[in-house]
Amino acid sequence: MDYRAVELAIMERGVEWNFDPSLDRIAALMDVLGSPQRAYPVIHVAGTNGKSSTTRMIETILRERNLRVGRFTSPHLVSMRERICVDGVPLSEERFTEVYEDLLPYLQMIDAQGRRLSFFETLTGMAFAAFADAPVDVAVVETGMGGTFDATNVADGAVAVITPVSLDHTDYLGPDIATIAGEKAGIIKPGATAVLAQQELPAAEVLMRRAVEAGATVAREGLEFGVLARELAVGGQLLHLKTLKGEYEEILLPLYGAHQAGNAACALAAVEALTAGDDPLDPELVRQAFLQVRSPGRLEVVRRSPTVLVDAGHNPGGVQATLEAVHESFGFAKLIGVVAVFADKDVRGILELMEPMLDEIVVTRNTSPRSMDVSELAALAEQIFDPERVHKVERLDDAIDLAIALADEAGEFSGAGVLITGSVVTAGDARVLLKVDGTG
Repeated sequence: MDYRAVELAIMERGVEWNFDPSLDRIAALMDVLGSPQRAYPVIHVAGTNGKSSTTRMIETILRERNLRVGRFTSPHLVSMRERICVDGVPLSEERFTEVYEDLLPYLQMIDAQGRRLSFFETLTGMAFAAFADAPVDVAVVETGMGGTFDATNVADGAVAVITPVSLDHTDYLGPDIATIAGEKAGIIKPGATAVLAQQELPAAEVLMRRAVEAGATVAREGLEFGVLARELAVGGQLLHLKTLKGEYEEILLPLYGAHQAGNAACALAAVEALTAGDDPLDPELVRQAFLQVRSPGRLEVVRRSPTVLVDAGHNPGGVQATLEAVHESFGFAKLIGVVAVFADKDVRGILELMEPMLDEIVVTRNTSPRSMDVSELAALAEQIFDPERVHKVERLDDAIDLAIALADEAGEFSGAGVLITGSVVTAGDARVLLKVDGTG
């Protein structure tokens, strides 16, 4: 098989957002593979927002410590290969194909039992197998959706990280934050360390209850660890972090927003939790690691003059964090939004958050079949924005061109900017259209 044929074969197993709450299929696959997910320690990351950024930060710190690290994240921005990384690099097309072909007889065996493995289960199995084969010293694994019944939960994380929990995927995970937190709490295993980001009270109560039931050691942002201070810096922010084992000053993080500072604190706490002994990490090692952190599609500057930002925010919690970071770090005199969002999201909630920040909004669609119809999105936007501030454009490339032209109208030195957001797919599509390199 060639790589494209493998992609198509995996895609034929269904769509990622179809969620069947059971670990039976993936557990059966792991059993016939010899349980590769137990061949290395795992740091398991769940939550609603900030999972991918936190996972990348954890990986970067571990790699700076000269460890070989496997990273599994989802969804991807451009290529399916981005999801499975070893040594900070996505599997090559050849290696991705090899891993799939090695697994195929076992996939077919489980399928033949009437338990057809899904798209996400297949990729999860490939990741665990690739990490065991590498072999890696540690794997950093992000859940796809939820926690308890997420395919990644066949691994028992020595450290479980829960990033902020908010409303998303309510059709699958539950109607309120407490219920969603209960699903995500399922990754906290007996005897593990639970690293908990700051949470709304209903989520915090559920997560703590689960940690106590599991006999897990708990580290909570704002109590056992956290951000002591931060200030704006060129290209990001300067942090002073307190963690489980010490304090780290003058940490330059090349990402924007208070939410990324919180993610950094969680990542550092997670690495410390995996590390034996009571001594802190080498502060210089930590500084060098954070200097290298990248999180493609997360408030990423992809062009200057005018400044164009791409962000994968797709629910009110994520969009709120993005808008606060834009206000703090950029202070645009005029901001044009390009928005393409999935129809099954809280679109009204997202637009209502954007209205005070955006001077004009260009509504469009991305390449996903889940993308909201442009006319429907425009009609909803016109209920929230003044209609003259809303522009309807069918294609994302044309929408980006229009937004840049609107920003340019303000003049070269006006401080105008463009924010492209609404979905991970929107962010990935925009990066392709704007020819941005690097998603590893």
